[in-house]
Amino acid sequence: MRARLASIGAEESVLSEGWNLILTEPGACAVPHDIHLSAQFIPAPVPGTVAAALEKAGLFDRENPEPLNTRDAWYLCRLFDAEPGEAILRFGGLATLCHVFLNGQEILFSESMFTAHEIPVTLLGGDELALCFRALGPRLSEPGPRARWRPQMITPAGLKNFRTTLLGHMPGWCPEIHAVGPWRPISLVRRNPVSIDNVSIRTVLDESGVGRLSVSLHNNAADPAMLLHCGGMEQPFEKIGDNHYSAILKLSDIEPWWPHTHGTPRLYDLTLVSDGVEYPLGRTGFRRIDVDRGADGDDFALLLNGERIFCRGAVWTTADIARLPGGQADYEPFLRLAAGAGMNMIRIGGTMAYETPDFFALCDELGLLVWQDFMFANFDYPRNDKAFLGHVHAEVEEFLHGVQASPSLAVLCGGSEIHQQAAMLGLPMEFWSGPVTDEIIPAIVARMRPDVPYVPNSPYGGAMPFSPNSGVSHYYGVGAYMRPIADARRADVRFASESLAFAHVPQQRTLHRHLDVPAVHSPLWKARVPRDRGASWDFEDVRDFYLKLLYDFDPAQMRREDPERYLDLSRAVTGEVIEETFAEWRRKGSLCNGALVWTLQDLMPGPGWGVIDSTGEPKPVWYAMRRAFRPVQAVFTDEGTNGLDVHVVNETDAALDVELEVACLRDGKQQVVSGSMAFKLAARSVERFASTALFGAFFDTTYAFRFGPPSHDASVARLRSLGDGAVLAESFHFPCGRGKALHDASIEASLGRDGDDWVVDLRTDRLAQSVHIDVEGYRAGDDWFHLAPGALRRVKLSALSGTQSDVPPAGEIRSLGSSHRAALRG
Repeated sequence: MRARLASIGAEESVLSEGWNLILTEPGACAVPHDIHLSAQFIPAPVPGTVAAALEKAGLFDRENPEPLNTRDAWYLCRLFDAEPGEAILRFGGLATLCHVFLNGQEILFSESMFTAHEIPVTLLGGDELALCFRALGPRLSEPGPRARWRPQMITPAGLKNFRTTLLGHMPGWCPEIHAVGPWRPISLVRRNPVSIDNVSIRTVLDESGVGRLSVSLHNNAADPAMLLHCGGMEQPFEKIGDNHYSAILKLSDIEPWWPHTHGTPRLYDLTLVSDGVEYPLGRTGFRRIDVDRGADGDDFALLLNGERIFCRGAVWTTADIARLPGGQADYEPFLRLAAGAGMNMIRIGGTMAYETPDFFALCDELGLLVWQDFMFANFDYPRNDKAFLGHVHAEVEEFLHGVQASPSLAVLCGGSEIHQQAAMLGLPMEFWSGPVTDEIIPAIVARMRPDVPYVPNSPYGGAMPFSPNSGVSHYYGVGAYMRPIADARRADVRFASESLAFAHVPQQRTLHRHLDVPAVHSPLWKARVPRDRGASWDFEDVRDFYLKLLYDFDPAQMRREDPERYLDLSRAVTGEVIEETFAEWRRKGSLCNGALVWTLQDLMPGPGWGVIDSTGEPKPVWYAMRRAFRPVQAVFTDEGTNGLDVHVVNETDAALDVELEVACLRDGKQQVVSGSMAFKLAARSVERFASTALFGAFFDTTYAFRFGPPSHDASVARLRSLGDGAVLAESFHFPCGRGKALHDASIEASLGRDGDDWVVDLRTDRLAQSVHIDVEGYRAGDDWFHLAPGALRRVKLSALSGTQSDVPPAGEIRSLGSSHRAALRG
């Protein structure tokens, strides 16, 4: 029986204790009683996976994983504490082919990892619950519906016939850790004699600003008295059918929900009062989302509450590749870092797995929009298999029901790279589409979440689905295809649902603790560098291309002669590329409406795609993204013979009184020209200024005219608040490249207190590039940033878990190109 929302007020106990795991050969045991008493019984966490249980027992190494889909996995548990009587067993998710037995009798066979089940049972007392996860590996070679193409990145091809995650099946992209086991909770539900269930919640924000909340439900009580409470108002329920009731609450003074970069993510508690008893229904927000496709239909921009939103963020992978957890505590560190970096959108791609309502509740709270792919990617999925299509209906409906009240859900997408895969293999357009993503899913979305825009696939639109100048694209011109950064403008990107993949190097402390091998040269290091299957290059080669382009150093020579400096340059360069690319996309006149970086977090420690490492520590590139994503921003763009332009962005809903200052430096310290201007920066606006307009005279800011040797090696733009003098944003430009502006800067650092926080005050005698604050037990408020001479820079230090914040921090500060290291002593 497919699951529905458990009854409100029902007694539900999660069956998380007393489970044991037994591994057997495929088909060796038909029923639980066939398991031999001499079998090895391994304590197993539930919810959890076989990988998590074996790892906890010291029998699995995620760094050298053995296949987990070649044996049957049995989970056994005695329900000693369950009282006899009628109950419902609820299975939140079983990966993937699972037989469920109660007291030796089979009560369920589940074929999808992505569907839940509720099974009515009669308990006798001391019942035995057994789950058998049949080996998926042997089944993957079985013939199925003939496919019109086979993807290169996913193996084996038989995965298209099973509803399971592709994590663990993409060589070069992620470790081959297979998802097996009860990965979502198992619980025992006892409904009350009077049950309230099938709760449906829908919110609407009218253009006039009026919010409407609609709630419908079933209540089998006789003539119940029910009220709906929200926002200080209430509305009685009306009977609209047999045991079916509905209430519509109009809220005229509602505060809309905004992504945190553009306003406040306002949430409201929902409460049902039935016959005097209060039942919380969670929280919701009111917002309106539209898609602007432009006059020619080639655009793709999200309008939230009538305002055009520049979306930026990253693609989610998983909180833990072995455990595949779904709790708030697992999500929170990564999502808070995402919001802390100024991201306002997270995409869950079709190669991953559905996350739980806890994920969306956090995104609701943090003001993070969610682009949700359904779990379909690259394959030509079965078109006429009724059982398969039945699973599709079930997983889509269950997912949407679980997040029905989440305002953060911003885009629903049929899947990832299905159209692109077919197009790149040369198949005509009529082959790209299929009923799953083009008919079945959009029909369910229109019925259950009509407030959320639907996109058939990612990428999608244009003559080719991957053309960046139309619709939604996966843009890797800058990145994998090693194009110059100017390609970010030339490609005319409209909306990149993934982009800018690099092998980002973690902080050195992470490497010391989790990958203490010779960087680059060790096979263990190279095993952590992502690569496309069959490619002759990897994403470290991509990073090295930009190291050469931006700094004009030979990466191969530097790896041999000065590996420490090579790693620091590698940490800096990917952030520099991302900052400069997003400057192009956020400038005045840009047609780009958003871009998401591939990916948010690594699956293993090392130089992976993630901007956060798998331990939860931000990589150096995370800080660069934080600077690139500021809601109030100033960026340079090199316009060649048109000079150096400064673009000033204000995404907030309040006008700002600001001062913009631009200075050009020779030898990193001497101002050869400067200028400033004060003005009111309107809310939701972008302004552009020529640097020479601030100077009041011509100056070759981009070194385009080349009249003699360059007169400066760096330019600095600084945006200040006139109210309190705070620096709101800084930007840097290097007319002859960053390598020509590396100076032996001497940084002065002093430790102090600002209230209860430790802070570091920094000054430099000349421009210091990519300043790194290395303090054990603390995370710097900014890191790997450029420091201009003259102005004092204060950086907050936040104590990490386990650090005694009353003990003064100690560490050092260094910068690229400088032999000086400033010691920090309490």
